[in-house]
Amino acid sequence: MPFNNDDFSACTSILAGKKATIDGSTIIARNEDSKSAWPKHLRIHAHQEFEQAPEFVSPDNGFKLTLPKIQGKYTATPEWTDKFGVFEEDGINEYGVAMSATESAYANERVLSFDPLVKDGISEEAMLTVVLPYIHTAREGVARLGKIIEEYGTSESNGILFSDQDEVWYLETGSGHQWVAQRIPDDSYAVVANQLAIQEINFDQPDDFMFATNIQQFVAENHLNPQPQGFNFRNIFGTHDLSDEIYSTPRVWYGQKIFNPEIQQEPMNQELPFIRKANRLLGLDDFKYVLASHFQDTPYDPLGFGTEAQKHKFRPISLAKTQESHILQIRQDLPTEIAGLHWLAMGVTAESIFIPIYAGTTDVHPAYKVGQQKYSPDSAYWVYKLAGVLVDGHYTELQGFLKDTQKETNVALGHLLHASDKEALKLSGEKRTEYLTQQSIAFQQLGLDNMQQLISNLVTESTDMSVLNFKTDANL
Repeated sequence: MPFNNDDFSACTSILAGKKATIDGSTIIARNEDSKSAWPKHLRIHAHQEFEQAPEFVSPDNGFKLTLPKIQGKYTATPEWTDKFGVFEEDGINEYGVAMSATESAYANERVLSFDPLVKDGISEEAMLTVVLPYIHTAREGVARLGKIIEEYGTSESNGILFSDQDEVWYLETGSGHQWVAQRIPDDSYAVVANQLAIQEINFDQPDDFMFATNIQQFVAENHLNPQPQGFNFRNIFGTHDLSDEIYSTPRVWYGQKIFNPEIQQEPMNQELPFIRKANRLLGLDDFKYVLASHFQDTPYDPLGFGTEAQKHKFRPISLAKTQESHILQIRQDLPTEIAGLHWLAMGVTAESIFIPIYAGTTDVHPAYKVGQQKYSPDSAYWVYKLAGVLVDGHYTELQGFLKDTQKETNVALGHLLHASDKEALKLSGEKRTEYLTQQSIAFQQLGLDNMQQLISNLVTESTDMSVLNFKTDANL
């Protein structure tokens, strides 16, 4: 019987240190996968200072938390509705810290029986909102979220990504109140896909590991470690079942295959390492490729050359249920407001385009502020989704139009971004802020214009591909 993954809500994440990338940027990136028709917006929260400390109350599970009086400015991608939670998901704050939350994961029954998940504890929908505006470094983000988890508990097992100009961290929650975090080495990367991924914890290396206050005591007292030596967080808290082999591990395998093609591994190998060093310095195009991938050049590509069984054996990284994909890039040797780039691809990553906005921007294109569950042409989310739907109808015949548009837009955006960086450095204060906002909106407009032109071409080309078409003999 084929494995049914329809019940899983899932994402794929990539993290890379500053010495692992071509230009010295730190990178955290993720596909947010949940529903195939569930719009996202892009929002800029202004810096705010309150006389009385505000209280956050989750519209989903009632989780409550008193917040600091000073809220830093930050970018975010909330849902079109907060009925089921805020789900701001990803952003960069005014202090140069990036955060992406969350990578859904699954803890085993053994640990949960001793420390169950907390129904009204902090969950994915709230994490970015109550953490990102209040932190000044990635390490501080880990500490803040970890303290909240220990005090209030969490309702889910998750992985959370943090970065600043110097460090990249990955935090995982393994049960109601237990968590660990590992700093990604500067020269390394990690690919994570819906399973607890952190492996051996060195409790004597505070520069590289952070963890819940009593996690060692908790594991020892309850006899949870299946190994006589060491502390492998994944083996103690995680799962090792069919869902890992079919649903999660193959995505990690493919990401590592792209970054390390010289290493031979099997897609269902549950012992893939969490941390790897790529065989080259990684560019932005490498991260885009993996986030938009679907097992290209393997028998497992749903659009490829394998058997029907092979093509549908594993869950690909890019799929119809992706709501948005983001790459949060913090560049070196630039002012904070210029250094941070929030790259955002609306809808299905493989059929979309990553558009950058500067961390220093104060507004976004109107099309990124609208869009509800039903299609509307004024929404950026729906413009990108429409292009993908049109390509899907006749993928073999129309994919070339999509790829040409993606390439042309990427080149144009890169050229404009380089020019904008230089011009922004000549400005300061409000003039710089206004310019960064103006340019970010121009980037978004360029993407929308090119996608609208693509949609026009796709509709025109599709008119002769109807199933009701009939080839008439010219001699009749």
